[in-house]
Amino acid sequence: MEMLSLASELNQNAYPGRGIVIGKSEDGLKAVTAYFIMGRSSNSRNRVFVTEGEGIRTEAFDASKLEDPSLIIYAPVRILGKNTIVTNGDQTDTIYDGLADGLTFEQSLRSREFEPDAPNYTPRISGVMHVEDGKYDYRMSILKSNNGNPDACNRYTFSYENPVNGEGHFIHTYMHDGNPLPSFEGEPKLVGISGDIDEFANMVWTNLNEENKVSLFVRYIDIATGEYETRIINKNQ
Repeated sequence: MEMLSLASELNQNAYPGRGIVIGKSEDGLKAVTAYFIMGRSSNSRNRVFVTEGEGIRTEAFDASKLEDPSLIIYAPVRILGKNTIVTNGDQTDTIYDGLADGLTFEQSLRSREFEPDAPNYTPRISGVMHVEDGKYDYRMSILKSNNGNPDACNRYTFSYENPVNGEGHFIHTYMHDGNPLPSFEGEPKLVGISGDIDEFANMVWTNLNEENKVSLFVRYIDIATGEYETRIINKNQ
């Protein structure tokens, strides 16, 4: 698979929607993840990321303007032991509870489908990073309608063991802007990971469409110790 430039994938797409990047730093010392949200409606754009425990949640920037919170207010990132869970919806909680009960990542998601937001039927994208005893692997998932048919749910899970230094995978909800929005197709894109946490966060944020970007979360986890650094950037200040 050809390695793509994450910067190019972002700046050439006005509306990838919500996106997850997971990979490993160039020096091999850090497990890396980024999660961003975008919005076309005033309700979607009226959000910020805030810290909640070791993870984050979305919150209305202006509570008086919040319309329907059902698909926009959730915890995108939660931590369970050595696992970091990153998703684009409240399936974060489903995965957290499933792993806590001894289910696998894939089994935990069996009870969920794509979002009920006709006609887009936004895919649910998810990832889990496992860092323990100097070892690191991750998995990613997408649950999507069958080419826009809500009567069928297509489920895909991708596993990455012993990831390569400087490589990551990028999955997002929409191929590009449109009405209805076309769901992501194929397996997660192979992208390069470079720079320290600030350089990486700045690269992602700078290359997201200025009009549509809302918030960005980036975390670098030390594979040897499990300690982490986090950056949160919100367009609404």
